Amino acid sequence: MAVEQYRQYIKHLLSERQKRASMSRNYEEYEVQTIFDEQQDHYQLLYVGWRGNKRDFGCILHLDIKNGKIWIQHDGTEVGIANRLVEMGVPKQDIILAFHEPYVRQFTEFGT
Repeated sequence: MAVEQYRQYIKHLLSERQKRASMSRNYEEYEVQTIFDEQQDHYQLLYVGWRGNKRDFGCILHLDIKNGKIWIQHDGTEVGIANRLVEMGVPKQDIILAFHEPYVRQFTEFGT
């Protein structure tokens, strides 16, 4: 598949999750943000803000595109973004579970 198609899939999935998360937020100074760096092919979904008097910041999803493959650097979702990408038609060999150490990746059903 073309890298441009992968970009569109990633942006769609992150935007979809961002919209869902934003609808359920309960704090005024709290938001879920998407970061799309298409030149370097880095994509993130993160939360930032205040919950009462506590500062809250963290990464929910971080994906990169390298050498024509989607590298999932971090996945803090229950369903797993790799599964959603496969449902959209991305071949499993084009998805790298980068949060697993390189040796372990050969034992997954995804790319190495």
